[in-house]
Amino acid sequence: MALESPSTSVVNSVCPTIATAPARGAPDAAPLAAIDAQAQRGGQPTAFKPEPVWVEAQAMGTHLAFATYTTPSVDRARATAIFGRATDEIRRIEALMTTWRPDTELSRLNAAAGKQAVKLSAETFFLVEESIRNGDLSGGTFDITFETLHGLWKFDEDLDPHPPTKEAVRARLSGVSYKHLELDRAASTARIKRAGTKVSLGGIAKGYAVDQATKILDEGGLRSFFVQAGGDLFARGTKPDGTGWQAGVRDPRGPENSFFAVLSLSDRAFSTAGDYARSYVVDGVRYHHIIDPRTGFPATASRSVTIWARTALQADGIDDAVFILGPKKGLELVESLDGVGAVIVDRDNKVWVSERLKPVLTLVRQPTDGV
Repeated sequence: MALESPSTSVVNSVCPTIATAPARGAPDAAPLAAIDAQAQRGGQPTAFKPEPVWVEAQAMGTHLAFATYTTPSVDRARATAIFGRATDEIRRIEALMTTWRPDTELSRLNAAAGKQAVKLSAETFFLVEESIRNGDLSGGTFDITFETLHGLWKFDEDLDPHPPTKEAVRARLSGVSYKHLELDRAASTARIKRAGTKVSLGGIAKGYAVDQATKILDEGGLRSFFVQAGGDLFARGTKPDGTGWQAGVRDPRGPENSFFAVLSLSDRAFSTAGDYARSYVVDGVRYHHIIDPRTGFPATASRSVTIWARTALQADGIDDAVFILGPKKGLELVESLDGVGAVIVDRDNKVWVSERLKPVLTLVRQPTDGV
């Protein structure tokens, strides 16, 4: 599982390169009213020309990006306002599910570990229950009690390139198990049975937030768009020319903005887990933020995993698990799930592509090798 930070993404993986997005700082397109005013010359209507709309923001400790195209019914101002509502929704979810404030539901649940049950909102209870289901599905490699190890590994502002000792990890490892959680659906309560065990939804909340933002965009009347939160992305529909949105899959050992593959997205989510963004190398060994809950140490089977799925929640909920499981067992999990695909770069820099992803993935080149 990925260790959370208040200022970096939970799974701080690739920010996908959207090949069709306008460059940052691109001049604004003319508002729809101006287009309409020029639409008739000599009584002859001029065909409507869609213009790109691109908005950026910050939330959940990561970069947000939204893109769409204007239509005869949705001009730039309206699209921007809809993106603003979607950003507000992501920030609402962040405030609800963070563990970085003592007054949140999860913080109260952690404080009550080994004691009483804590009532959760419907949303938080749903995500805790979904996390337990993903734990069962992945053989325990997805585990929201990875938070029990918080403070041993330091990959954020407190970056400390000194791995904890095996003894320090071992002392807490028995507390890492989602089996220590007890849920009461009727009462909407959760209880951590073991004192010292803590939970975090950092491995799944961002995907949920992207899906909730997608609902806002759908309800606002957008029919072609993408919404991105760090390495989690959902793309709706197709671009005005009828092609899908294009997302670049980051080269794990290449420069920050380089990619080794391009993935076509239409009504699909994309989530990447990688060992490169929050990491350090000591004595030729890379230590990173994706922790194997079975060992308490960074997973070693993969360099990056990108999941393609129908929802961002599903993609975000299994990318870490597939990363930890490695290409063989990870692809077995992926192929067992309806409509899910994956591209994996393993620890030896070999690229593995699931059958469902082959028709929509283009390999640009071999990933860069290195530690």
